[in-house]
Amino acid sequence: MTQTPEPGPGHTSGLATTGLATTGLATTGLATTGAASTARRPPVRQSTLVRSDVRHTFEVFVRTIGTWWPANPFSAGKDRVRDIIIEPHAGGRVYEVWADGTTVGWGELLAWEPPARFVMTWNNTPVPTEVELSFAALGPALTRVTVEHRGWEALTDEQLAEDCALPGGYSAGSYSAGWIQILGCLAATLDPTRKARRP
Repeated sequence: MTQTPEPGPGHTSGLATTGLATTGLATTGLATTGAASTARRPPVRQSTLVRSDVRHTFEVFVRTIGTWWPANPFSAGKDRVRDIIIEPHAGGRVYEVWADGTTVGWGELLAWEPPARFVMTWNNTPVPTEVELSFAALGPALTRVTVEHRGWEALTDEQLAEDCALPGGYSAGSYSAGWIQILGCLAATLDPTRKARRP
C-alpha cells in the first residue's frame, strides 16, 4: 500500500554554530514594489561539519538513513516507520517503509553523483520541491554536508504558511529548523560524542 506523504521537515533562517556543527544560512523575505508585494522565496540552506571522510559520510547518509533520520516528526508514518530507503541511482526512489509494509514516497533522485552530491524531488510539501545534498571534503576526516531545499516559488502564500513536521511551515522558518535537527542527527551518528538536537 502506498500513501501520500504528509508535509516534511521544516527550515528557513539563521547562522548557528554548535561545536563542530555549522548551520548555514537561509532566509525568507518580502520584496514590495509599489502597491503590490511579491514574495521572495529563496532556498533553505543548512550545513554541518562532521568528523568523517567524505566517502564514509555519504555512505552513512544514504545506506543507514533509516537508523539515524528522526522519523518522528520528519516522516509521514512517524513511529510506524521501520526503514527509509534511497535507491542509489538516478531515477531511484526515496521512500519510507512502515512496520506493516506500507511505503510512502518521498521523491525521486534527479542526480546521483557519489560521494559528492545527490538531488531529489521532495514530495513532502504541498507541491513538490527539490532537495540537494552535497558532501565536500575539507580534510582527510572532515566533511561539510550541505542541504539546499528549493522550489518554493511553486507554492502559494497559504501553502508556505502550512504546518509541516514543525509548526509554521516555510514562512515561519520551520523548514530551516527541521534541516538543522536532521543534520544534527547525522552528525551525532558520525560522531557519537556529539548530541543531536531533537524537537
